[in-house]
Parts: sequence; C-alpha cells; structure tokens
Amino acid sequence: MTPEQLKASILQYAIQGKLVEQRAEEGTGEELYQQIQAEKQRLIQEKKIKKEKPLAEISEDEIPFDIPENWKWCRLSSLTYNWGQKTPDKTFCYIDVGSINNISHTLNIENTVVEAKDASSRAKKIVQKGDVIFATIRPYLKNICIIDRDFPYEPIVSTAFAVMHCPKGLLNKYLYYYLLSPTFMRFANASDKSKGVAYPAIGEKDFFNGLIALPPLAEQKRIVAKIEELLPLVDRYAVAYEKLEQFNAKFPEDMKKSILQYAIQGKLVEQRPEEGTGEELYQQIQTEKQRLIKEGKIKKEKPLPEIAEDEIPFDIPENWKWVQLGDLASINGGFAFKSTNYTTEGVRVIRISDFNETGFVNDKIVRYPYDDSLSQYVLDVKNILLCMTGGTVGKSLFITKLDEKMVVNQRVATIKVESVLPEYVYQVILAPITQKVIQDSKNSTNDNISMDTIKSFLIPLPPLAEQKRIVAKLEEILPLCERLK
Repeated sequence: MTPEQLKASILQYAIQGKLVEQRAEEGTGEELYQQIQAEKQRLIQEKKIKKEKPLAEISEDEIPFDIPENWKWCRLSSLTYNWGQKTPDKTFCYIDVGSINNISHTLNIENTVVEAKDASSRAKKIVQKGDVIFATIRPYLKNICIIDRDFPYEPIVSTAFAVMHCPKGLLNKYLYYYLLSPTFMRFANASDKSKGVAYPAIGEKDFFNGLIALPPLAEQKRIVAKIEELLPLVDRYAVAYEKLEQFNAKFPEDMKKSILQYAIQGKLVEQRPEEGTGEELYQQIQTEKQRLIKEGKIKKEKPLPEIAEDEIPFDIPENWKWVQLGDLASINGGFAFKSTNYTTEGVRVIRISDFNETGFVNDKIVRYPYDDSLSQYVLDVKNILLCMTGGTVGKSLFITKLDEKMVVNQRVATIKVESVLPEYVYQVILAPITQKVIQDSKNSTNDNISMDTIKSFLIPLPPLAEQKRIVAKLEEILPLCERLK
C-alpha cells in the first residue's frame, strides 16, 4: 500500500465512523444539525448571511455508504455558509489556486498583495480566518486548505474556490478532512458534474449539493485528533516506503552486477582440475597468433605492457590467469565516414546511436556505397561493439544475428574474439570492474576512451570449458534479474 493509499484509507475510515467509537452520551448528528439550523436562522435574521433556497431531500441512491445510527447525512450548503462577494476597492491579499500547496494543503507563506486597480476579474470572494476553501476548477488537483492566518490586508479569494465557513457545531478541520476523503473527491470529480474541457470544474451548485456525514461535535473532535495522531505516522511510513521503492528499483541492476562480479571472480561455478588452466589456454592462444602472423593472416602488434601487481583488482582461482583483452581479441576502430556522404542505398553504417545492449536500433538507418576497402570494418555474428565516445561511452552490444551486411564508423570499436568464448569476454566487459575502468579512463574533454585503453582491459581467464559453464549459468540466472524490474 502506498502512503497516499494509506492516508486515503484513514480518511475513509474516519468519515464512515470507523476510526473512533461512538458514545451515546455525546448526542446525535440530528440534534447537532438542528442547532446549526437555528444558528443559521439567527444569522439570516441579523442579515449577516443570505437566506438560501430550500434544499432537495437526500434520496436513498445518493448515499454513498452506511454511517453510524447517531450520525446524519446532510448537504454541504445546509451546514456551511459564506460571506458573499465584492469588487476590491482597496489593497488586498489575493488567494488564487496557485496560492495553495496541493501536497501539504497549506497556503503559501508569501502573501500576494494586489492594488485594487490591478485586481483580477476573479478576485471577488470574501474570506475569513478559519474558512475552508476548495478549488472547484480541476478538483482532482486537491487545492484545498483552511485559511489559518491573519493577513496584512483584507484577504480575497478567487471565484475558482468554494468558500465554506463552519458554524459552531461543525469543526473546520473535520470538514477539511472530509473534503479530502476518497468519497468526496470521487463526487467532486464525477464526469456528470464536470464542466469545461480545458479546465474541467464542478459547478458551485453541484458542489454544495454534495453530502457530508455529520457526527456529534465531540466525536468530530475525537476523529480529528485521531487523524492528526495517525498522519505523522503515515509521513514516517512514506519515508520508509520511498527508501524501499528506491531499493526495489536498484535491486535488479545491483543483483545483476553482483552476479557478473561473482562470475568473473570464479565464484559462480566450481573449478575442475581436469579442464586445465588459464595459463595453458593462454599459451595455446599465443602459439596460434604466432602461426597466423607467420602466414601473413594477421599483423604483428606491439607487445602489451606487463600486468603490474597493483593493477590486479581481486583474487582469482589458481588455475585462472590474468590477461589483457588485446591478448585475446582483434580490436579495430571503425572507418571515418563523412556524414555528408551517407546515402539511402549500400551497406548499413553502424554509429554510436544505432545500437544498445539489446540490439540494433532501426530508427534512422544510414548507408554508404560498399567496396573492398571497407572489408576490415564489416561486422560478424559474435563480434562485440563498444562505444568509444560521447555520453554513452562504454555502451556495448554482443551481436547474436545480422540481417544484412554492416560496417562501423570510427566512434565504435569492434572486438573480435576467436580464441576464447566471446560470450564470456562480453560478460567481463559488462562486469562492474571493467565498467569502472571505462568511466575512469574517459578523456575529461570529450568523454573518449582510447583503443589502447580497450586493449588493456584486464580479463580473468579460466579454462575454456569453465568459460562455457560460466556463460551457461549466467544465461540461466540473469533473465531472473530482468523479471524483477
């Protein structure tokens, strides 16, 4: 249950007579209603308020819920009154819809002081301290409050408000909480009472025809006291709820990171001596690379610097070996295409905006005439793409399928792994340790990472069979993290 739902439940229980007990000695809503009518008649005779038209009887189908026997259903206009309207003739404090914080339901601290000559055509309704005001324009926004302070000049409220002054038998706080209740808000926002399209509103006549459940005065006081005892607890619950929501939002991603970290530390599957060692696999890779260099199939590259002891980020199993990505893969930058030369025909060009971790993005495909000079930039299944520049530096994609021939531009690195399992290398790139290296290595001027940085990524190398078991386990577990989102 959200904090808002909990607050709504408390208010709903309160107005249904379920929040505090009823006490026979406190009288009845009917008796209180008669006292209020006598008070209103006195004020009419004294010409302090205007006489109202007789109200329609409350029909059975209007009653939204059952109330205690000693309560009474009443129309709002039978229990409240207002002070009428005036055209401002001197400096005044103006209260419009924007003067109310509709979260805390309080008046803004700063007064809006207006000269009479600058008065808005809506600035007409007289209001006094203690009155309850309810914005009838877009009532779902809940611009409701009690006028709880004095003003340096006469306060005037907008005609967008219904103004309610409470006689002695009706607590303004009880009325205020009743107006905020789910039942009354549903009434105020009902489509059959809404007028206008751009600014839907409930008409004032419809508003004051709304029902209010009237308990004895003493019970009103106990209801208000109980609500105000509970609402601070709701606020505390809201803080805890927000923390829980943040935790829940982060949990799947944090869990994924933890699983990847466990995987590359050799903690996700067991080690098996019969599968050999990372050192043996590394030597096989180097032997194969030397053969390909001699046959002229690949170019000889500069030796990578030795891995220093203080570069090693964590311990790995004894049969694993720390190596660098450049020891395992061919890493190429893309071709320096000119955007002015892009066409609607030819080979598709993959830019940093054309992929994410789930696949290729097909919103704005660009192409380029293909010839053999672009052959070294052609993508293949199981290649890894890595964004080298911009705000999405480090974004990557493991290519599982290609629907057509594609080439990459110079802002995207292509990592081609053949000697080990490319799926395993990709998971190492996704792991927190590699992502931290990427973010720490960014050029502060333009967020670039260099080809040398990519080649120097540290890879904890297990035997090939263990790589397969790690990837299989990740493919089993990681989808569960996605389901938690």
